[in-house]
Formats: sequence, structure tokens, C-alpha cells
Amino acid sequence: MHRSLERVVDLVDPSVNQILNMSVEEARQRLLSADPDSVRGIDGSFALLARDGVAVRLARSLDRPLRYFLAKRQEGPALFVADRIDTLHQALEAEGLHGQFHPSYTRMVPAHHVVEVRLVGCPDPDPTYTRFFTPRKGVLPADLDEIGRLYVGALADEIAKRMRAVEAGGQGSSPFGVCFSGGVDSGSVFLVTYHVMRKLGLSPSRLKAFTLDLGDGPDRAQARAFLGELGLELFLEEVPAEASDLDLQEALQVLEDYKPLDVECAAVALLLCRGIRARHPDWVHLFDGDGGDENLKDYPIEENPELTIRSVVDNLMLYHEGWGVGKIKHSLTYSGGLSRSYARTYAPARRYGFQGFSPYTRPAVVEVAEGIPFAGLTAYDVPTLYSLKGEIVRRGVKAVTGFDMPVFEKRRFQHGAVSPTTLRAQLGGDEADYRQRFLARYA
Repeated sequence: MHRSLERVVDLVDPSVNQILNMSVEEARQRLLSADPDSVRGIDGSFALLARDGVAVRLARSLDRPLRYFLAKRQEGPALFVADRIDTLHQALEAEGLHGQFHPSYTRMVPAHHVVEVRLVGCPDPDPTYTRFFTPRKGVLPADLDEIGRLYVGALADEIAKRMRAVEAGGQGSSPFGVCFSGGVDSGSVFLVTYHVMRKLGLSPSRLKAFTLDLGDGPDRAQARAFLGELGLELFLEEVPAEASDLDLQEALQVLEDYKPLDVECAAVALLLCRGIRARHPDWVHLFDGDGGDENLKDYPIEENPELTIRSVVDNLMLYHEGWGVGKIKHSLTYSGGLSRSYARTYAPARRYGFQGFSPYTRPAVVEVAEGIPFAGLTAYDVPTLYSLKGEIVRRGVKAVTGFDMPVFEKRRFQHGAVSPTTLRAQLGGDEADYRQRFLARYA
């Protein structure tokens, strides 16, 4: 009997794995076990593949994309795995298999799931999905002081673990930068990072707050006001750039997606990363506050006609995962929520050689956030929901660090660096246009 010769090609750069409590090989063994609790025990950022005969298991953390493409060959199926669509395309082209390729045929491993692909040949069975992270909803007391202490305490723990790993890895003199706007998320990450560094006996001179200034955005003034109020203005480094340098084609190529808000964010992030790299050729570590809005459900519901406050409050990790695996609106090509859109942060940092770190995406922090009793605290009132984030984080920062953190009006990252009017004038287009432009690269 003829047996097909299945093949697995792992194109993931091993450096994307920043696992804190075990070796990468042990993490792969846990993935092979298919035990969700065992996979949940992998602490850190990872994008992993493990194989057992015809069964291939894949898993990733929220802050690392992981994609795959199943190609047909006469000898048997070939599974290509990478963090980027263009990497998959290049590999297929090198093998003479690019005629099978289309970006929409690639698949994203959804965050917080083990995906099993069985290489048994035609017809290929659907992959199976097993969730390995299921935080409990609404289990914390309705006490904003206690919630804040737990939430920011978890943030501090994650930052401390990351810094200890950097020190243990022989990078004891490496500086740490925070992508900083003076908003709640980047502001809290900066203050907690500063606090943790002092607590660990690390010199705060290794810390900087990088703020992008494109001329007519409010972030420069906000960043100055935030740090000035706390007597920490010496840590601020402004990164000037020109709005005319915003490059739509580069943003689409690096992001590999076409959602307008994410395209805007990626375009601005690319300028920030490029500016930091030009000033600091050897800089490695960049922290940011991505994930903070998702955790505390702080997006304008009225801008999305698919959402109601009940869907936002009642659905587990809606902003992290979208509608979720197995739902009609779940994208097999991209997944959903932050599981999809985190590329706006990951890809620009990788493009310019940085090791990014978003402590708000870590499961221990997300677990506290999902435990907040949002329904009871808000009574499903939208303005009350919007007011919670600043209150929780402000109280938590005070409890953990002693700082009275300033809280300013919320705005999106890209709209702080440059006005929405200027941004639209530079990038133009809409989702349909962006999608067409992205797909044209593979026409």
C-alpha cells in the first residue's frame, strides 16, 4: 500500500520564543502532550510547533503571530509554518509550489488555543482547536482599590520577570525603552517599569520614554505634562518625524492586513521604531501598553455597529479574540480581536530589530482583567464602563508604586502622534482599498 510522505517546514525564527520557566524543547514536549493545563504552564512569549507522526500541534501566546499553509505534493502534504504571510509565500516559491498560494489560504493559529493539523493527505481534515487559557469571568470583589492593586500588581510581576530574564541572559547593561504617550496604558507601564527597576536594584538610567512627534499631534505635550507632574521629565526622549514620511505601502507590507485602524497604527509605529533605531543603533528592548484597552474594554462601542455593551461585557475576552473559534465571523486567515491586530505592534518592532514586550497581554494580567465584575460595576452603562479603566489603573499604580498617576483623555496611539485629519490626508483609502493594495502584491 502506498503511504504518503508528509513534510513539515518550520520557518519560525527561534528568537521569537522568550520562555521564562523552561527550555523551548520542554515547551514543545508540553505541546505534544495536548494537555491544556500543561501548555498553560508555559510562561512567556512563544510560537511553537511540535510533531507526533502525522499530527502537528501548534500554539502561540497572544503577542506572537503564528501562521501555516498546507501545500499539496505528489509525495504527500507539506505543512509550512511561519510568523508571516510573505515568509510562507517565499518558501513555497522556492519549492515550486507558489501556484497553490493565495494569502487567504494561509491560516492563523488563534491565540490561547492548541491547533492540531493531521497530515493524512486528500481530503485534508479540518484542524482541531483546544483552548488552553480560560480565565474566570467576574470573580473579583466589586472594590476598585482591590481590583487596581491586583491588576497593576500582576503587571509589575510580569515586568519583573522579563527584567530578571534579561539580566540572567547576560544583557545586564541593556537599556529599556517604553513607547510612551502619557496615556493610561503606556503611562502605567512606564511608571511600573521604573518602580520595578528600582526594586530590583537596576539603574533607572537604563530607562527611556520614547514619544513620537509628527508635528500636530497632542502626545508630545501630554507626555511632557505626565512626566513633568511626577518630576520624571529627564526620562523623556522625543522622536521627531515628518507626517509626509507615513508610508501606506510599507505599512501594508509589514502589517500584512488591511483593517484601517491597524494600518494607521502600524504606519505610525514604523516611524517611531525607525526613529529610535536611527538614534540608538544597538537598542534591543521596547516595552509598550498594547493590550490595556482590550483588558479593560475601553474601545468606543458606538464605532462598531456589531457591538453592544452587553456583548462587550458578557463575552469572554471579546476584544482579545474577537467572536472566537467556531463562530461565523471568526477569520481563519487572521483570527480576531487582538489575536489578529497585535501584528500592528509585533511587525514594526521586528522590522527594526527590537524585542518587543507588551506586559498587558500576559495571561496573568488578562486573568485579573477578566475577573473584574464589569456587569455589576457598570450596570451595563456605557459611560460608566469608559470611566473604569482610568480609575482602576490609577488606584493600582498608587498602591503598587506610590505614584499619583495623571490620567488624560483617551485617544488612539496614532491619533496622539498626528492629528486624524493629517493622518487621513497622508494614508487615505478605506478597508476595500487597503485590501486590494495588499492582495496586489501576490497577484
